[in-house]
Amino acid sequence: MALLRLVPDNTKYRFMWFRKFSFPLSILVAIISISLFATIGLNLGIDFKGGTIIEMKTDGPADIAGIRSSMGELNLGDIQVQQFGNADEVLVRVEEQPGGELAQQAVVANVRDLFAEQNVDFRRVEVVGPSVSQELARAGSIAVAASLLAILIYIWIRFEWQFALGAILTTANDVIVTIGLFVILQLDFSLSSIAAVLTIIGYSLNDTVVVYDRIRENLRKYKKMSLTDLLDLSINETLSRTTLTSLTTLLALIALWIFGGEVIRSFTLAMIFGVVIGTYSSIFLAAPFLILFNLRGDGKSADSDEDDKENGKSPKGATA
Repeated sequence: MALLRLVPDNTKYRFMWFRKFSFPLSILVAIISISLFATIGLNLGIDFKGGTIIEMKTDGPADIAGIRSSMGELNLGDIQVQQFGNADEVLVRVEEQPGGELAQQAVVANVRDLFAEQNVDFRRVEVVGPSVSQELARAGSIAVAASLLAILIYIWIRFEWQFALGAILTTANDVIVTIGLFVILQLDFSLSSIAAVLTIIGYSLNDTVVVYDRIRENLRKYKKMSLTDLLDLSINETLSRTTLTSLTTLLALIALWIFGGEVIRSFTLAMIFGVVIGTYSSIFLAAPFLILFNLRGDGKSADSDEDDKENGKSPKGATA
């Protein structure tokens, strides 16, 4: 049986040539994302703005769509309804209402009245105040910063400092652009969004390390090959793996986005975007950063190699 091949064997694409476009484009998109974050800001969810959490147990399987529709008639603003545990267990989140503690108590009273005739058991009612939501926001920011720092230390120990800086800049770009997506589309940013960002960091790092590991192997194998040729060779050798991994991950995420329901739609959309941008950055940013940081330090610039190729000359030391 013939194997599925999305990428032909022995490709010879000149990925390093595209850095003339990928670097300016990535910088522009990152600046736009940061500017939008500073001016418009994120659409913070209940986890970060505060609100009321109500855990209910219905008589029989819960009608999530019906509960969400009924809750919408109360005009309480942002409302999240999701099933958890058994089929008859529902978790409802209502954004913080203006008016202090009395307003939050009124929300609980209205919800109880709404389901008074439906034999609903209210198991837990909690109010997430501003201090708790600020603590969650601070903890989420620390989690993202700590993960980036851990990446820097890990790559620095395993590879050389050029690889560490390249990995951290590539991953930071993925995070910044993903945050920009949340701002542009005004997706609900909650604790699950933090989980999505952390997952994207892990996925992007995995892709980048695979490419870097092949580059390190080829650095030992082809000691006289020019750096641009070696980077192109390494990416071409890992291109099939990168493409298949990204495609299979996207198929699962697209299925979740279509059939997973409203509750996880923001999460899956962010993940889909993160996989795409992570694949792009591992190919068009991670390796070119090594040229920028003069990985080999042999005194021969990458641009001169490109000029030699365009003039029909063989770059110095291009033989294995």
